[in-house]
Amino acid sequence: MKLCIVGTGYVGLVSAACFAEMGNSVTCIDVNKDVVARLNAGSVHIFEPGLEPMVRRSHADGRLKFTTSLAEGLVGADCAFICVGTPPGEDGSCDLHYVEQVAREIGRTMENDLIVVDKSTVPVGTADRVRAIITEELAARGKNFDFEVVSNPEFLKEGDAISDFMKPDRVVIGTSSDKAAATMRELYAPFARTRDKLIVMGIRSAEMTKYAANCMLATKISFINEIATICERVGADVRDVRNGIGSDSRIGYQFIYPGVGYGGSCFPKDVKALIHTAEAAGMEPKLLNAVEAVNARQKLHMAERIKEYFAPQGGVKGKTLALWGLAFKANTDDMREAAAINIINALTEAGMKVRAFDPVAADNARRIFQDNPLVEIVDDQYGVCDGAQALLVVTEWNQFRNPDFDRIKSLLTAPLLFDGRNLYSPAAMGSRGFAYFCIGRRPDLATN
Repeated sequence: MKLCIVGTGYVGLVSAACFAEMGNSVTCIDVNKDVVARLNAGSVHIFEPGLEPMVRRSHADGRLKFTTSLAEGLVGADCAFICVGTPPGEDGSCDLHYVEQVAREIGRTMENDLIVVDKSTVPVGTADRVRAIITEELAARGKNFDFEVVSNPEFLKEGDAISDFMKPDRVVIGTSSDKAAATMRELYAPFARTRDKLIVMGIRSAEMTKYAANCMLATKISFINEIATICERVGADVRDVRNGIGSDSRIGYQFIYPGVGYGGSCFPKDVKALIHTAEAAGMEPKLLNAVEAVNARQKLHMAERIKEYFAPQGGVKGKTLALWGLAFKANTDDMREAAAINIINALTEAGMKVRAFDPVAADNARRIFQDNPLVEIVDDQYGVCDGAQALLVVTEWNQFRNPDFDRIKSLLTAPLLFDGRNLYSPAAMGSRGFAYFCIGRRPDLATN
């Protein structure tokens, strides 16, 4: 098929690369001339494992093109995918400015029948709005092309997006058109060779499915973090509790890892957006409000524990914290809503210096903290520990899982380690002579 994909962020570029990999002809549109120039030169502007070689391969073979011209991308296209950002507004609502702008431009430039696919995460009812805008623009031109608006939400995890797209659990299609459903089934057939993964439903149900999925996962994260906090208070070990409940097939182990809270470009804004949708519909979403409140508290949990530890020593002011991990999760450079930001801001506001390392997010962190003189971003994983009073692990990068503890111990002024991801064994850390603090375990149990 010939596809036009508007937007070259995580969703747009991954979708384009994977569709092109399967033999489709794909044209990507972006208004940023510099981004388009970089992509045409073979340089990918976002960090996602496996993406750059896939983009280069399809671009070299002529199946993947990049341009700033939507009109060029729409020529002869079977489908146009809207993959632009939907950032949160001040009130938590989803900002549809970019989606509506693309819809308007499609209506102004399309010259053939077309299936318009909403792949951006959008509130219930957005497809109706997109259809109305395109209809309005076609009428203004005196044109009467047949078109359908389909909802096709993405379910990609940053850091594993290629695998998620190539081997999806499911492909949700929202449409009332048999013809559009058949086209989407044909398009996604190469990604579902072993079984039929296409789930066709009403458009509004498809739009809601995306939010429900992300909010369910966010709920699991906040739940286990709430349990972890209770464990710390009552002397239980959340690791044992997690094993005990995860073995229940109705619950499972996924997304019940205690930590520093969820972040990134999806969960925070999608929870807020669904809260706003519910409130606009006259309902108080008590559970979703609690999920968000627990997450906000959890992002500051390790900062509070560090403050509590140093309180008898005159507080954190003037002391230095070594910090490993700045991205909101491993295998990405994305720092949107990252817990590291909350932690660093809370500690530096109290006068603590923070020296941080991340294998890929350092440049983003430098931009974020460029006006904070108490923050230093360095490129040496162990160098951050030199002369620091403690080490805090925030992101679960693989290279942090089995580090040189003897080297860490020799560089810190005291063997003190705070683990925001529960990467290490409390018993092993105790035997190495570290004072060790993790999530969901009382400090006096650290050597058990």
